Amino acid sequence: MLDVVAREWGGHADLWIFGYASLIWRPEFDFAEERPAVIRGYHRALKMWSRLNRGTPERPGLVFGLLPGGSCKGVAFRIPKAHVAAILPALWEREMPNGVYDPKWLRCQTTRGDVRALAFTLSKRSPNHTGVLSEEDYRQIFSSACGRYGTTRDYAQLTYDKLREIGIHDRALGKLLRLSGD
Repeated sequence: MLDVVAREWGGHADLWIFGYASLIWRPEFDFAEERPAVIRGYHRALKMWSRLNRGTPERPGLVFGLLPGGSCKGVAFRIPKAHVAAILPALWEREMPNGVYDPKWLRCQTTRGDVRALAFTLSKRSPNHTGVLSEEDYRQIFSSACGRYGTTRDYAQLTYDKLREIGIHDRALGKLLRLSGD
């Protein structure tokens, strides 16, 4: 699928990546520019099971996905076309090790014009989509889920803190974090 995404990009211009969660606070790639961006038709949701990075098979954690509907504020990162061949495979390995996300090219609105960016979305048909979770489900996951990169709670808090730092107020995420009582 990486070859399809690379072909769709085309290699004639710089590559834009849309970050909405850990990519904004830990991009792990060099970029030439970052811009606040909004996408329409998708929203950030803590509704993807994580059985390795933020949980275990026995006690799954959660990570964010871009789900259909609404809008999402995040960051668009520009990678110069000359660096894409070195950066894209590593980004792909990070985001797509088990093929859970549906990579899509989405229009990002920025204050300096629209850009077409690669975004990692989540289908509601995916077996890793949680469906509806209760407040108690979130409390339990926040209190117990931990994987190789730490807890779900810490991941959600890091995302929330970075969003606020860059002027994005995600009320839904703030409400979820308050459930954990910290």
